[in-house]
Order: sequence, then C-alpha cells, then structure tokens
Amino acid sequence: MRAGHGIRWRIVWILFFSTAINYINRQTLSLLAPVISSELHFSHEDLSRIFGSFQLAYAWTWLIGGLLLDLIGARWGLSLAVIWWSAASILTGFANSVASFSFYRFLLGIGEGFNWPGASKVVAEWFPARERGLAVAIFDSGSSVGAAIAALTIPLISLALGWRRAFTVSGLLGLVWLAFWWKNYYPRDQHPKLSAEEAAIIDDGVDRSIQKEPFLVVLRRLWKNPNAWGILLGRSLTDPMWWFYVFWLPQYLSDARGFSLKQIAAFAWIPFVAADLGNFTGGWVSGLLIRCGVPVIRARKWVCVVTCVPMLAGIPAVLVHSPFWAVFLICIALWGYAAWSTMGLTFPSDLFDQRVVGTVTGFSGFGAGMAGTAVTLAVGYIVDRFSYMPAFLFVSFLPVLATVSVLGLIRQNRPAAR
Repeated sequence: MRAGHGIRWRIVWILFFSTAINYINRQTLSLLAPVISSELHFSHEDLSRIFGSFQLAYAWTWLIGGLLLDLIGARWGLSLAVIWWSAASILTGFANSVASFSFYRFLLGIGEGFNWPGASKVVAEWFPARERGLAVAIFDSGSSVGAAIAALTIPLISLALGWRRAFTVSGLLGLVWLAFWWKNYYPRDQHPKLSAEEAAIIDDGVDRSIQKEPFLVVLRRLWKNPNAWGILLGRSLTDPMWWFYVFWLPQYLSDARGFSLKQIAAFAWIPFVAADLGNFTGGWVSGLLIRCGVPVIRARKWVCVVTCVPMLAGIPAVLVHSPFWAVFLICIALWGYAAWSTMGLTFPSDLFDQRVVGTVTGFSGFGAGMAGTAVTLAVGYIVDRFSYMPAFLFVSFLPVLATVSVLGLIRQNRPAAR
C-alpha cells in the first residue's frame, strides 16, 4: 500500500487498540470481583453499586463527551480521555471500601465515555458510507478483544502480583497508545500525508459544502427526528445485555458454576471472542448487502432483525446443567449482540451529517448507559434475593424490543439534522 493511500485504515486500527485498552481497564474489576468481594466481604448489591457508579458517569460522559468532541475535535478529546481513564484505573488499586471503589470507578467512567463518540466521529469523517460498517466493526471489535485479553491475563497477573497491581498494569497501557495516536491522527482536512486519491474515496457521495448550523438549532431538530429516537431506543434496549455479561459473567461463573480464578481465566474470554466475530459479521454482511444494491439503511435493518434471534440464547444458557454448554450459549448470545451493536453504532454516521455524529452518538450512549445502570443495580438486588435466572431472562428479551424500535422509527436514508 502506497504512502498516503491507507491512512483511514491505519487510523481505525489505532481506534481498535484504544477500545481494547478501554475494555482491559474496565474488565479488570469484573474479573477480580470474586477475589475482591471475598476479601472485602462485598455483597452482590455492593458490587452492583460499584459497577453502577461507573455506568452512571459513563452515561453522562457519552452525552457531554459527544458535545465536547464536536466542539474541540477527536485529536485532543480522545487524548485527554485516555490520560484520565488510565489514571483512574491505576488509582482503583488503592481502594478498600465500597465508597472508594465507587469513586474511582466513577472517575474511570468519565474518561471511558469519550471513546465511542470519538471513534464514531472519526469514522464519519474518514470513511464513505459503503465502508463505515466495516470501520465501525473494526474499532468496536476492540471491546471484545480487550475483554478477552483481560479475561486471559488479569486473573494470572493477580495471582502473580496481587489484585492491586493488576489495576496498575492495565492502567499503564493507555499511555503507550497515546504516542501512536498523536503521530497518526489529524483531522481529515489537516492530515499532512493524505493523498488526493484517498481524499476522493472518502468524499465519495458526501456533500461537504453544508454549513454547520447553530448548536441549539441542531438540538431542536434532533429532538423532533424519529431517526435519533430510533438510535437512542435501539442502543438503550440492547446495551444492558452487554453490560450484564461484561460485569456479571465472571461473578456468575464463580457463584453459579463454581469456577476458580484460574478457570475464569481459562473460559471467560471465549464469549468475547465470539462477540468479536459478531462485530465483523455485522459489518461484513451489511457491506455485502449494500454492494449488492440493497439501500444502506435497509441493509443495516436486516442485520438487526436476523441477529436479535441469537441473543435469546442467554435464556437456555442459565437453564442447562453443563457449565460448558452455558458458556457456549452465552457465546451465541454475544455473537448476536455484537453484530447488532455494530449496526447501532453505524446508524448515526449513516443518517446524520458528520458535524453532529458525535452529538447523536453521545445522546444514544447516554440513554444506553442510564438503562445499563438501572439493569446493573437491579441485577445485584435480584441475585442477592433470588437467583441469576430472572436477570438472564430479562436482558435476553430486551433486544427484541430494540429491534422493533429500530424498524418502527428509523426510516431515512440520507443525512439529516444538518
């Protein structure tokens, strides 16, 4: 590949690594929760409050982060976010109580909430519509890869160095990433190595003569736009399922399936590899349909309809006797989720002008984060008083409602709210 001809792909792979590091930092606590809760005598409700504090900050930062990224740009916005969340991860290793864990995880959520609005904004800026599904799949798959890497390594680091040192190791990764980001990413119209040929590919089908309107005018239009509500409801009704597995899978394997920390390291990574395959499945299939002449939004919707079905596999997962069959069925559910989620993250750049993609993505992430917070708190309450079964049933049915919302509200196949 000649110099200046693959810059957009280099950038999206750097975003893949920021997402992976984001999830390594995030998953450290979830993976060590069985050890920490045993040592510090935390109940499931205590854990839900700690997890919920992260989600609450994360939700608000998706909202505010989207607005800030549209104002200051992704170069500075993501740089500051990575520094912030790396520091918060390291500080978590000093926590000793529910309050201190909650505080440090709240700080982590503030930083990590910038990653997806920023990455979505960059994809809208650097990719034509026909490539966005794959580009989103690439950076979003970092969540699955990061979660899998964390599941493989964090328990072993804890066994070797202690659980507190594990937070330090995961926190330092973001600072390494920062050097690559500053060397390779600039806004599209300022990149010193962008060739005319690649710029023409990026601009294919995009009208860049549109003038940006006042921000309050844009907000009013988004409020009245059914596409924005379809994106918001779609994310809000699917993401709680992801949060459930991200936060509670290691604890579930320990509580209900009797897994040790070594067994968690051996098996908890597998569902996230399945999710990684789901990211690429969704992006590849939607791109194939578009190349075959299917309209962009119709192609994305077809992927959502088909992939909401395997997400129901979480229901038999909690019912089967064999822990290995349970893990397999959870793999199926997360594969479906990740394919669906890739479409959910691609809709903003398909339907809205790139100048407000960060804002639209931020609003949808805020709704998803608040819904995820409510579900996380409810899971702790339910598990302490009943079992994991009602939680599995609830989070498995939500994506069906999400798909209905997307089919009913998202209709427009051209940039909106310009």
